[in-house]
Amino acid sequence: MVEPVRLVLSGFGAVGRAFADAVQEQASPLQVAAIRGRAAEVLLAPGGGVPGRSSWAPVRSIEETLALTRAGVLVQALPSSPEAHSRALQEALAALRGGVDVVTATKSHILSHWRDLERAAGEGGSRIRISGATGAALPTADMARVAVRGMGCNAVRACPNGTSTFILDELSRGAGLESAVLEAQRRGIAEADPSADLSGKDSATKVRLIAGLLWNWDVSRIAVEAEPIGSTTPARAVAAAGAGLRLRAVAGASLARPMMVTVRLEEVSAADPLFSIAGPEKAAVFSCPEAGDVTVQGGRSSPKGAALAMQKDVLNLIGLNARGFR
Repeated sequence: MVEPVRLVLSGFGAVGRAFADAVQEQASPLQVAAIRGRAAEVLLAPGGGVPGRSSWAPVRSIEETLALTRAGVLVQALPSSPEAHSRALQEALAALRGGVDVVTATKSHILSHWRDLERAAGEGGSRIRISGATGAALPTADMARVAVRGMGCNAVRACPNGTSTFILDELSRGAGLESAVLEAQRRGIAEADPSADLSGKDSATKVRLIAGLLWNWDVSRIAVEAEPIGSTTPARAVAAAGAGLRLRAVAGASLARPMMVTVRLEEVSAADPLFSIAGPEKAAVFSCPEAGDVTVQGGRSSPKGAALAMQKDVLNLIGLNARGFR
């Protein structure tokens, strides 16, 4: 019988719960051996469920939890908030230096300490994967890290924020900005605080991470220029629709402007791959002059989508020593 790969899951909000459920639902060689909440943690027996929080023990140091579980991967589903930032960083650094791989959907510490995490992985001979932080189920990280490697990719244009795409489509049909945001929230597309979506910050964050994977840029040093969705945007969206165009919040990076990510409201034509995405869909176009543009589109923006992206990262890590087509 093959020994399962033991995982420590840090963070048990919507994404963390979805990840634990996905591992349990699918017949995979993975075992969530421990779950770490904000102040408490629980060690899990193989095949067992997650007990109520009242039975959890006080949270140990990450080093102790990893040693007790003999975990091979730390999976991070902590919120990208100032309160969780130092914990996410400390846990990831400790795991990587100890030879434990890290799979994370948490953005804050990889944005601020990209090179530190890279050095820690080098010290421990470990690896870090970030698919859940670059667009949930949309495999942009895999595209940047593996799929276009060696193809001379010199630019990326993306609509990696499904909320902004949905809102711009609503505006193009004559909705006001406030009502478009409320509709996105009603459908569960937008967060209670949509400011990161409207400002372009979320789109810029994802493309910063993609650029770091593509060109080895230090993500923490990448500058951002972002054009927000604001009071003048509804009229622009309606005018674009009247001309047979669609207004899109396009985040981009290029070797022509090193260490810079921009987010611009662009009127795109039907010939542009970013034209056809609808509602909360996302897409990214990788420009490879000799190979041709490569476009990836779709991918659900949801806790389940992010959880499945993390599970995919874990499975790919443990499958690197497989033989044949696997």
